[in-house]
Amino acid sequence: METGAGDSNEVIGGTDASTPAVEVRTLADLARVAGVSAGTVSRALAGKALVNAETRERIQTLARHYGFRPNQMASKLRSRRTGVIGVVIPLGHEKRQSISDPFFLTLLGHLADQLTESGYDLMLSRAIPDGTSDWLERITGSGMVDGVLVIGQSDQSGIIDQVAANYRPLVVWGNYREGQVHCVVGTDNEMGGRLAAEHLIASGAKRLAFLGDTTGIEIDMRHRGAASAAKAAGLPLAHIPINLATTEMGPQIKAALAMPDIDYDGFVCASDLIAMSALRVLYETGRAVPDDAQVVGFDDLPMAAQTMPPLTTIRQEIAGGARVMVENLKARIEGESTDSLAMPPSLIVRRTTRA
Repeated sequence: METGAGDSNEVIGGTDASTPAVEVRTLADLARVAGVSAGTVSRALAGKALVNAETRERIQTLARHYGFRPNQMASKLRSRRTGVIGVVIPLGHEKRQSISDPFFLTLLGHLADQLTESGYDLMLSRAIPDGTSDWLERITGSGMVDGVLVIGQSDQSGIIDQVAANYRPLVVWGNYREGQVHCVVGTDNEMGGRLAAEHLIASGAKRLAFLGDTTGIEIDMRHRGAASAAKAAGLPLAHIPINLATTEMGPQIKAALAMPDIDYDGFVCASDLIAMSALRVLYETGRAVPDDAQVVGFDDLPMAAQTMPPLTTIRQEIAGGARVMVENLKARIEGESTDSLAMPPSLIVRRTTRA
């Protein structure tokens, strides 16, 4: 006779793992073989503590023996969960930027690791708003995902706020501003820009330039930080807008440095990729780094230590940020509230600066 699921004296009767194979396709089939209820089998296969350890192990052994796999789709339908997380990269102001951008790939890799360890699949989308405001709602309202992670705010912070007001399982990598509705995990970008400029100034740079398009929130805040450090030191800071599309960086930087009567000796770059393009242009134009010009990047991507010379940069805690993003999203899927997080950046000194 079957005993209750929580009874520590429950016995699996009628068969064991040495029994010749029979057809076991459903929980009810496996329950009959095990001599328990389908509910007990379901709880045992889910690892629930309501079933004592010995019974749980024997049911799992029987499931392996008969090659039984629970119907995951039916389980998801019952729980109203898909087991899928949408990951969206919005390119509102920089439509030519590629999804293969090293920053995107680095953060995406860490997010994928965290999601996989949490039992989720990932659905990736590159969104180009193109004047429309429903790019995010098409994903959040699709019924295909349990939650959404957004990599970057671009110039779409207002749209993300509108969606976040009615869709809770949404977490964004980006820059937090007072009054913002959506939950953000990211770096204190203003502090990072300030650290970069202060380091260049301490290293003897006098004629500073910021390389980066400030249309997006994150880069705008990096520029503000650099400008505040330059102002405090009584130095000018030129702003040279540089696109994030890799095919355009080099030509734009080369054109800017070719202008007459301009001889910058310190560059705060909005990203490591821009910094790497700057290093190449400086080399091609015969300027030695760091003797003639010093360069600081932003991100500390894995390739930053491999440039020649190795790149001084501002480190974002990308791996740690990805972990917090997934933890916050899981909490929000369960209906909990989460706070935004602005992580402190750190200066990584290598050989593109003198100090």
